Amino acid sequence: MHRTGFARSLVLASGTAVLAWAVPAQADTLQEALTQAYVNNPTLLSARASQRAVDENVPINEAQGIPSIEATASYVEFIKKSPNSFTAPDRTFQVGPTLTVPVYAGGAIRNSVKAAKERVTAGQADLRAIESAIFSQVVAAYMDVLRAEALVSLSANQVDVLSVNVQATSDRFEIGDLTRTDVAQSQSRLALARGDLRNAQANLINAREAYIRLVGDAPTDLAPPPPLPNLPEDVESAVDIALAHNPDLIADKERAKAAGFDSEVAGAGRLPNVSLFAGATYTDYFNTLAGGRGGIAQEETTARAGVQVSIPIFQGGLPAARQRQAQARETAALEQVIATERDVIAQVRAAWSSWRASLAVIESSQVAVEAAELSLEGVRAENSIGSRQILDVLNAEQELLSARVQLVTARRNAYVAGFSLLAAMGRAEARDLGFIGEGLLYDPAENYKRVRGKVWDWDRDPVPVATATRTVDVAAPNAAVSAIGENETVSGY
Repeated sequence: MHRTGFARSLVLASGTAVLAWAVPAQADTLQEALTQAYVNNPTLLSARASQRAVDENVPINEAQGIPSIEATASYVEFIKKSPNSFTAPDRTFQVGPTLTVPVYAGGAIRNSVKAAKERVTAGQADLRAIESAIFSQVVAAYMDVLRAEALVSLSANQVDVLSVNVQATSDRFEIGDLTRTDVAQSQSRLALARGDLRNAQANLINAREAYIRLVGDAPTDLAPPPPLPNLPEDVESAVDIALAHNPDLIADKERAKAAGFDSEVAGAGRLPNVSLFAGATYTDYFNTLAGGRGGIAQEETTARAGVQVSIPIFQGGLPAARQRQAQARETAALEQVIATERDVIAQVRAAWSSWRASLAVIESSQVAVEAAELSLEGVRAENSIGSRQILDVLNAEQELLSARVQLVTARRNAYVAGFSLLAAMGRAEARDLGFIGEGLLYDPAENYKRVRGKVWDWDRDPVPVATATRTVDVAAPNAAVSAIGENETVSGY
């Protein structure tokens, strides 16, 4: 399988990439986080199991058109016999097989099988959509942790800076260089900064909890994400790709086809049913037939074969009602295709707009951070010679913090919007991203092929067990982060 740019970037970002099914102890890169979710996320594993259940609808419907064999046995004691019967036995035992071969059912079996096949295809598309949605959530959680860590570091740095400011302001107040108002302003800003730090720490813990829920392990030293691959040149191209590859739209189209076959199945209730049958019966009278008189066989074997035709004459309008009902559902399915198409177009255009807007915000925020750094440096110098107030310094520090926070948030938003755009286009699955080896990809078609031709009644799969990892043993996250220096930018991601 050819790896995309995303996969190559992921490998470069993570060093030695983990491409095996074994779950890595730590999820330090985006590739490892996505891999763990691909292997262990219970929502995704549940969706795969549900799709395997959908696969079975094909052999279930096919079984109606396959010859069947059954055997029946009966033992009867005649407690009171008719007084007019002089040959009735006291007891009988009968056993025999019967073969039934369906010949014609008005097309109901054929069309029900076709409908089941269409729903298998729809289910496979649904599984793609769920996989893409899980990946989108993992990417958002990954970026949320990075953003929250950066915001905690920035808030902690702001507290440190303002603490120094309060001390310096207090010292200058002691020598009469500043007023009590200047000290109060510095103390107020410090108290607000400490409150912001607490909120940032709480948000970081929440982000890490969301990551644990999706990935199954705690985030540790997350690396910057790699560039996103295959982003479209323009929104029109993105919409065209989405209309051809979006899994939700594909699934609804397949369900609409299945609904059309359901209408044919409902209409088949008006038509004759034809089947062939053959059977044999062994009967033992236990020497009680005709009182056990000689010359009368007390055991016998019979055989029969024939054709059975069932022709509906009048059913009180039942088949017509069923077909009208099925056609209404078919109409609803066709309308749902249009509704999903509208949703897909809106999702793509919105994700495109958010992505482009976030890129523009990143550019402006970088300029704002650089300008705010120069402004703070100048205001501090001017304050030292008395031409600026302490409030000017505090405002300049707050402007720098706001610019850095906006830059961090814009980087997170741009990446999440870009990945959401890929998801809406149907290009955000493991097979598209290329970070899972070809032999390790889960292919739902393999299970369909496995069960497609099975006709043995006693065949069964192993006892079901849950394979998703639990998080009960994952330690509760804290808000610890590596601190950022005052003059450092937050360009780590």
